[in-house]
Amino acid sequence: MTGNGYLQLALYLGVLLLLVKPLGAYMANVYEGRVAFLNRFGAPFENLLYRLCGVKPTQEMRWTQYALAMLVFNLLGALAVYALQRLQAYLPLNPQGLAAVTPDSSFNTAVSFATNTNWQGYGGETTMSYITQMAGLTVQNFVSAATGMAVLVALIRGFARQTAETIGNFWVDLTRSTLYILLPLSLILALVLAGQGVVQTFSAYKTVPLVESVEYDTPKLDAAGQPVKDDKGNPVTEKVTQKEQVIAVGPAASQIAIKQLGTNGGGFFNVNSSHPLENPTPLSNFLELLAILLIPAALTYTFGRMVGDTRQGWAVLAAMVVVFVAMLTLAVGSEQSGNPLLAKQGVDQTASATQAGGNMEGKETRFGIVNSALWATATTAASNGSVNSMHDSFTPLGGLVPMWMMQLGEVIFGGVGSGLYGMLIFAIVAVFVAGLMIGRTPEYLGKKIQSFEMKMAAVALLLVPLVILVGTAIAVMVDAGKAGVANPSMHGFSEILYAFSSAGNNNGSAFAGLSANTPFYNTALGLAMLLGRYWLAVPVLAIAGALAAKKKIPVSAGTLPTHSPLFVILLIGTVVIVGALAFFPVLALGPIVEHLTMIGAH
Repeated sequence: MTGNGYLQLALYLGVLLLLVKPLGAYMANVYEGRVAFLNRFGAPFENLLYRLCGVKPTQEMRWTQYALAMLVFNLLGALAVYALQRLQAYLPLNPQGLAAVTPDSSFNTAVSFATNTNWQGYGGETTMSYITQMAGLTVQNFVSAATGMAVLVALIRGFARQTAETIGNFWVDLTRSTLYILLPLSLILALVLAGQGVVQTFSAYKTVPLVESVEYDTPKLDAAGQPVKDDKGNPVTEKVTQKEQVIAVGPAASQIAIKQLGTNGGGFFNVNSSHPLENPTPLSNFLELLAILLIPAALTYTFGRMVGDTRQGWAVLAAMVVVFVAMLTLAVGSEQSGNPLLAKQGVDQTASATQAGGNMEGKETRFGIVNSALWATATTAASNGSVNSMHDSFTPLGGLVPMWMMQLGEVIFGGVGSGLYGMLIFAIVAVFVAGLMIGRTPEYLGKKIQSFEMKMAAVALLLVPLVILVGTAIAVMVDAGKAGVANPSMHGFSEILYAFSSAGNNNGSAFAGLSANTPFYNTALGLAMLLGRYWLAVPVLAIAGALAAKKKIPVSAGTLPTHSPLFVILLIGTVVIVGALAFFPVLALGPIVEHLTMIGAH
């Protein structure tokens, strides 16, 4: 890799880490009710919202009430998105006259955006009207992200409080996450992106003449719209001359900002962040990349502040950064090395021969290999799912990186809120393992970790791998699952495994090559998203309630310091071992054997 490549990666990580403390401290102030900059201006509007909705902000909830409020709110959001898709043909702000979305696709998309997954089985500019994109998808980008942040704050209160029966008020946490954090950050980013050329308009799509006309063959259709065939049964084609192009536009900048900041990932356009009207310049690419990890990284400092020991937050952040850098190194190195089977002719065909220029297949020349691999690693680390290159075209090991980042549980930064509460579940398991080693009751942040917490942690950590593995197994056995595979053998298997890994971990990115907009995949992946989101969130809230009710115990000589380098190593080991044990066998059937086949053939 060139010096410029190292500089780009160092600049990205440096800016990200510099922003952790100021943003993390601000968010801690918001959640603790301290006077923050925006609170002074937003408090009247916040109180008005509470009065309109009949919410008593000072009335806190038990964990069961908190969980019920969260589930009901998310259900209503999913129903709203479903209705907008089914009725969009009759609603305003539909200048292209797009038809209603099919029931199975509407179900999949509604679940996808309500669960902060943003898996897209559709082409945005050819399927969704402006009203659906704004009132449905963009709104869910805000509130689904705020839901994850609210659950995290409830868990943090569980650690911070003693002998308490409540863990906060869901409606207050949801409102403050949206009003004081997500909305102002999105407004700033949207304005900057619009200045960079990201489109933001209510105008209809634009038809423009081509500089040079293009001729191509297309299947000839009869009056019924069916392909015409000759006497031998072969399709008949006819030449078409294309002299103009339709350019899709719309209110994109406002959605792109929150899709990145909220680790949502669903693009306004079908090709997502590789589209020149969604990600037009190197600066827009850098800012969107920064936005993906910004809030998840800063929340680690928020966590440390709220539990009264910022060292705890730095330790968790250190574990995330170590794993992220290791996987980023593998991704960049694999893509820079390229495919040895495509080594330049004339080069000595030895094991050291590499593809000239690295693997640029499926990547934008505007961004190159380093920024493409960085995006692929960051988007799957952060449960974001947006893409600026085609992961399906990565080398086998390059494609393994985003797949395994998801399979680790989306805890290396992870989704806003959900990533950190997932990592704290791993921390609970780590101190439990340490307690077994020394024969002492495990404790974390002054709270004893007992059987109830471990049962809930086991439920949270084991169900998602089960959903992914069972879903993949069913898809490769039934005809409806195999029908969507465009590539044979191990790569086709990887495409299916990636799809269920993405849905089960609420990521949303795709390996492509898999025709997933079918009743089978829309239903199966929709169910995987639901289980992956709420089967984790509800046990987390149960743990929060149990911890809040406990007394804190004083630190003693036998207490494991959970801010030390030793604990960072233990936490990383727990995350990696759980991921390896659950998914190594299926990875061996997909990207690993594909890599061995590639180098073996060479």
